[in-house]
Amino acid sequence: MRTTEITTGRSFVVVIDHGEEFFPALEKFCAENGIRAGYVPTFVGGFHSARLVGSCEPLKHPERPLWEEIEVETLEALGGGTLAWDAESDRLAPHIHVSAGLKAQSADGRTSHLLGATVQFVIELIVVEILAPALTRPRMPNLYDVPLLTFGEQNQPEIHGNAGMRGRRKSDFAP
Repeated sequence: MRTTEITTGRSFVVVIDHGEEFFPALEKFCAENGIRAGYVPTFVGGFHSARLVGSCEPLKHPERPLWEEIEVETLEALGGGTLAWDAESDRLAPHIHVSAGLKAQSADGRTSHLLGATVQFVIELIVVEILAPALTRPRMPNLYDVPLLTFGEQNQPEIHGNAGMRGRRKSDFAP
């Protein structure tokens, strides 16, 4: 486990309107307001369609990260996550998870990592800026290339239990 105390800055209410793409709108808002780190304690609203991490097939290796995606349509969503900076690509690296009910399937639920979505009607979210420490999300080659949250240069993650992964990337495990 790693911990740090944070210094928060500004807080915003952000409304993403009907037809807008969720991540480009969030990234535009953060760029316009100079936000490189923060968190989204909650958001609510609807998606016309969303891409989530998931599979319709049995998992071949449940202990490994899943890099596949599914697309779902017409859903009500509740989510949250963190915002960090990806220094390698010099851009914001949001990590957002969502729980959503599919309207056409008696609100049957899906919960996963959000990869992309088109807003239906509205998404209302809160964004809280983190001023310090700097949050980054570098990829960990010794952990299936998963991008992990780090804070400050002195706080790099220590990986336990996957010694055989050193030097291997997610592409080494493609189906």
